[in-house]
Amino acid sequence: MTFAEIIQADKPVLVDFFAEWCGPCKMMAPVLKQVKDEVQEQATIIKIDIDKNPQTAAAYQVNAVPTLIMFKNGQVLWRQSGLVSKAELVKKIKEHY
Repeated sequence: MTFAEIIQADKPVLVDFFAEWCGPCKMMAPVLKQVKDEVQEQATIIKIDIDKNPQTAAAYQVNAVPTLIMFKNGQVLWRQSGLVSKAELVKKIKEHY
């Protein structure tokens, strides 16, 4: 499945744009796992390494990492750069499913 196909889903898709060298990105990883455990199948959570996927990062103007973008039906519903709490992410996902 391509990135374009994944973000067309009719449930929220949370995309974590990250980089291996990014300290805050490493701090987001366990938070995203907790979010996934809580929302289960109600949302898809994927990670995109900006160094391995520069064209995708550029297409969404990702200039800082981590940047989280939530899609549904191919539309951007929400985006934020920097660390985001589990509670805020779960709340944002629940607003859109």
